[in-house]
Amino acid sequence: MSKQIYKSTGKKSLFDEQFSAEKLSEIGNPLDKISNIIDFEMFRLLLESKLLNTTKKNNAGAKPFDVVLMFKILILQRYYGLGDKQVEYQILDRTSFKNFLGLDTGDKIPDEKTVWAFRENLTKSGLIEDLFTQFKSFLETKELILNEGQMIDASFTIAPRQRNTREENDKIKKGEGDDLWNDKPHKKSHKDIDARWTKKNNENFYGYKNHAKVDTKSKFINTFVVTSASVHDSQATDDLLDQNDEGQELYADSAYTGENQEATITKYKMINKVHEKGYRNNPLTDVQKKSNTEKSRTRARVEHVFGFMEQSMNGLKLKSIGIVRATGIIGLINLTYNLFRYEQVVRLNILNIKN
Repeated sequence: MSKQIYKSTGKKSLFDEQFSAEKLSEIGNPLDKISNIIDFEMFRLLLESKLLNTTKKNNAGAKPFDVVLMFKILILQRYYGLGDKQVEYQILDRTSFKNFLGLDTGDKIPDEKTVWAFRENLTKSGLIEDLFTQFKSFLETKELILNEGQMIDASFTIAPRQRNTREENDKIKKGEGDDLWNDKPHKKSHKDIDARWTKKNNENFYGYKNHAKVDTKSKFINTFVVTSASVHDSQATDDLLDQNDEGQELYADSAYTGENQEATITKYKMINKVHEKGYRNNPLTDVQKKSNTEKSRTRARVEHVFGFMEQSMNGLKLKSIGIVRATGIIGLINLTYNLFRYEQVVRLNILNIKN
């Protein structure tokens, strides 16, 4: 005998949808929160200046989707860790997504190919980096980039693993990957010759690194650099720092020690607060250990940034091929983090955070 499942039923009211939306907002809908704080129209001028076809001579063909709408779809993807097909489905299925995008039931929804093409245009034009810089400038006008200290660190961003022969992998490691599969262009388009393997804490990682410089007080990302996973954390330091960092304290873990790092920190006239490192025949003294513990109180704040990306943004993973696309997507990840961080700072009214 089949088991019957009973549920309470009732008549549907004209106001049910409104009550549902209010209940979701009461529980805590992150999309409502960010929509209430951030006016995404601030990005329109930059998006339209780079993406709209101003030379179009007639109105033939389908009307393109609004650029701000498409940009907000990319933010949805990065916050929820969704692929192109998944985000199309979720926009169709979820009222909260439609509300965030300003869509009504029955409105035409961008399909997965349209989302992919829009992101490709942003990536190839370098517009994602421009959008990141624009929002950073906005934060500066709000005096939220406090410039009272900086933290640098790196996090792995996992890429799809490749199935190559040993000989092919050897050529890729030598930087000769572009010479492979020229007789099979379709196969080559699915091969990532930029991602690399590396090991940390006895774990193997394949993909890229997101190197970030973060404001110690506000925890906003100031600057980022994308490299393959095999590049040592410290090698991106010179690209992360700039003349505006002069006089500020610089916090980082012991991976950023060494003569080259000290020279770079001195070059930018920063105050070195990097963790000291012990060696087999030269262990840390008690004074150095105590100093590192004190530095950790500030340096650990950078882990909150990557922790938010891993937990609230469903992890740091790519489904793309190549460092150009990886840079674009990681740029979107960093921008999405800054957007949600701004919402949190404004909502809680905590400009000088103690935690």
